[in-house]
Amino acid sequence: MINLLPPSIKENLQKEEEYRLILILGILVLLFLFSLSLILFAVKIYISGQVESQKILTRDFQTQDAEKEIKLINKKLSNLNSFYENQTSWTRLLERISGTIPEGIYLTTLSLSPPEARITGYSPTREILFNFKKRLEQEPDFQKIDLPPSNWVKPKDIDFHLTFEISL
Repeated sequence: MINLLPPSIKENLQKEEEYRLILILGILVLLFLFSLSLILFAVKIYISGQVESQKILTRDFQTQDAEKEIKLINKKLSNLNSFYENQTSWTRLLERISGTIPEGIYLTTLSLSPPEARITGYSPTREILFNFKKRLEQEPDFQKIDLPPSNWVKPKDIDFHLTFEISL
């Protein structure tokens, strides 16, 4: 085919063809970008929905876990409280024993293993030892005080031992 058009018109046709081609390619690129943005927006909405549902599930599990943990801690505290309530107050017991010791008596050993206590010590006289026994008998928490007769043999410089029961 022979093109008999003058060169200026040929050039105009060529430019017009290029212009159309650029216009079509531009429109295609714009459509591609618009479609891509719509797809990315849909993906974003889907992912944010999944994240929200996971947050709700996690919050429920955290609430359940927290409730379980609180119940476990409460149980431990209750056990600890009952343990301490059942404990003997050694300080109080020692204060009570030391409050009954008259001046002049010295203890060499004191063994406390509830319900029994054992004391060995030194008393300068029988009267002071008798006073010690009387004071122990006056305490309501000390019962069955046993001061063997062998402790009463010497009138002075007595090494004694006694046992009694503790009821706390």
